[in-house]
Parts: sequence; structure tokens; C-alpha cells
Amino acid sequence: MRMKAKVFGAVAAAIALMATWLVFAPSAPAAALTEVTGFGSNPSNLRMHLYVPDTVAPRPAIVVAVHYCTGSGPAFHSGTEFASLADRYGFIVVYPSATRSGNCFDVSSPQALRRDGGSDPVGIVSMVRYVEQRHNGDPSRVYVTGASSGAMMTNVLLGDYPDVFKAGAAFMGVPFGCFATTDGSGWNSTCANGNLIRTPPQWGDLVRAAYPGYSGPRPRMQVFHGTEDTTLRYPNFGEEIKQWTNVLGVSQTPSFTDRPQPNWTRTRYGGSGVDAPVEAISVQGVGHSLPLGGMADMAIRFFGLTGGPTSPPTSTPTPPGDPGACRVTYTVNAWNTGLTTGITIANTGSAPINGWSLVFTLPGGQTITSGWNATYAPASGQVTARNAGHNATIPANGSVGIGFQATHTGNTGKPSSFTLNGAACAVG
Repeated sequence: MRMKAKVFGAVAAAIALMATWLVFAPSAPAAALTEVTGFGSNPSNLRMHLYVPDTVAPRPAIVVAVHYCTGSGPAFHSGTEFASLADRYGFIVVYPSATRSGNCFDVSSPQALRRDGGSDPVGIVSMVRYVEQRHNGDPSRVYVTGASSGAMMTNVLLGDYPDVFKAGAAFMGVPFGCFATTDGSGWNSTCANGNLIRTPPQWGDLVRAAYPGYSGPRPRMQVFHGTEDTTLRYPNFGEEIKQWTNVLGVSQTPSFTDRPQPNWTRTRYGGSGVDAPVEAISVQGVGHSLPLGGMADMAIRFFGLTGGPTSPPTSTPTPPGDPGACRVTYTVNAWNTGLTTGITIANTGSAPINGWSLVFTLPGGQTITSGWNATYAPASGQVTARNAGHNATIPANGSVGIGFQATHTGNTGKPSSFTLNGAACAVG
């Protein structure tokens, strides 16, 4: 397959840099990424890495997380939040790795675009079957997500195996069949440039042809795209919406529209809630660099996996006590347009804190793009950082460390105040 490394270079560089920072994050749970061999039919010799949290449900859900071109399963594991979300919610993550030239997945050959036709989709489904058999994975709760080449594979897997996957979330992808070629090439410039425009029924027919005769339920779909994407251009976002609203038999007119963040526009089709058949998030002014901070969590919420065994307690978190019973130390490492932070939350009271939320206001122009050891929402303005599953308790006279990566427009300052479970903390 002929691919240009620069195509997805921005994504690879960003995730590699993020992975470097994560090395210095506070210690994680004992769970680790492991490679699995001999997992079943694998016609294109994919590699499989598996992340099983320390605590999983008796019948855990399975999330397949598919990397970008030039990437790998381990890089996608270290550079995205899916493993930390698995720690929090108790599902298992499968990370496939492409092995062909350019490390791109096959989303274009006739073999890839039909059920059991061979190539990468067959190997990925074998990985799912392996987890179902060896780790008691729940076949009714299997999901797939991916970025760029992995987003294209997300579309392909939902088309080829609607009976395997319950939902998908595609970051910067193209519709099923958009990249199809018959000359052995793995690149389709017409599609990549957003020039392949079809009617909803035409797009839907491509999906239905992948599994002739199938009449069962179809997986739900969530799509994300940046308006300034110059690699897989923005018109592909609208074509994906056309395709999946047609496949799922819902109107192309949104049932619900909102803005989860100032530059995000979210539309839902066929329903107004988080379980809508199709959800689409357009990100204004952003290029080929998704997922950004908070988007992985949005995908997991769309899948319905936010009630797992390691979720924070549903009861009211233990307050830290009187003002001054907590102390926050906040350090910044900044460069031209970006920064990272290290935050230590110390419990200076005499009783443990069980479940915590740290609230602070970022200086203007700062926007969180990723984080570790906590979830952060929204990405700018007044932010709430909530504990992960493994650090929900801060013992008396103990502390936890969290952090995040952000962009900035010149102001690299620190928040002026912090509250922990509603009580003010000392700073410094």
C-alpha cells in the first residue's frame, strides 16, 4: 500500500509527545498493556494488544480502539484516554496494529468491504472473539472507535459486522466504501479531498451490500470532524451523517442541537438523548488532530459504558471539611502554543475524602486537549476535574497527582483559586 507518512504526521507527533509526558504522570494501576498472539483467523497478520483493567465487570464490555496511519496499538493506548476510562468504568480495550506499509488499515480493497471477505476486518473480529472467550467479554456490548485510518476502519467494521458491534465512534473518518479502490491502491484522493458526494440511499446501499440479506439491528454511530481538516476534508463529515442516518432509518434533520464546548456543535438524529441513533460533533477551527480532551469520554458515554464497576460512588462525595483542609500545588511547563500542568491535591484534614471533584477556572485562551488521572470538563473556562476509579479516595494527610495538556494563546498563568467538593483549598 502506498501512503505518505506526512498524511497523518500531525496526529502521530501529537500523540507521541503526549505519551512522553504521560511517562512522568503519577503511578498507574497494576494493569498493563499486553500483546496477544494466536487469537484466531488473521489473514493480514495484524498484531493485537489488550488492556484489561484491574477491576472489570463479571461480563465486561469490549471496546476496540483503532490507531491512525503511521501509528500502532501501543501508541494509541499511551496517547489516548481509553485505557484510563477502562480503569474507571471496567471495560476491556483491544488495540489492533496494522503491519502493512505506512501502518494504515485496509479500508479500500474489495476484500475489506464485505463480511468475511478477508483482510483487516476479519483479524479484528477474531480479536473480539478471543476476548469474549478468554475474558468472558459480553457479546452484546462490543464497540469500536478510531482516529483517521482507525475512524475509516470504524465505519468499515460497522458495515461488515453489524451483528458484532453495537455502536461506533469515528474521529476524522470517511463513510463506509468512500475509500474503495480496485487497482490495489490504498489511497483514494477523491474521497480524501471531500469530493465524493452521494445521496443518502447510495451511501446506505454500500453498507447494506457488505452483508447481503442481513435484516437485524444496525449499530449506532457517533462521528467527529474538524472543520479545517486538510487530510480527510470536512465534507466527509456530512457524507457520514447521510450514510448512517439512512442505514438507521432516521431523518437527516437533527432532533437536537447543542454546544458542549464553545467551538463544538453537536447534532443528534433520530432522538434527542445520549442514546440517539446518530450523533455528530463538528469542531470549528480544528484540523486533523482528533480526539481532543474530553472526546474519548464522550464516545464512552455514547456507548453507554459509564456505569461500570470502577465508577466513582453515586453517593455524595465526602467533603474535605473546613476551608484549608485541602491544599493544591499547581505547576506549569509552557512552550510557544502549548503547556502541561502537574496538580497535587493534598488532604490536610483528619478524615479521608471519598470521591472528589476539583473546580478551577483556566486563564483565558487556555484549552485542555488531554489529561491523566482525572476527567476534565469542559475544556476551557470553569473546569471540573473528577477522580478516576483508582484514585477516588484521598486519605487523611495523603495526596493524589493529576495533570493535563493544553493549548494557549499567550497566557500561561495559573488558576487563582480551587475548590474541592465545594470547599476552598489553600494554594501553594
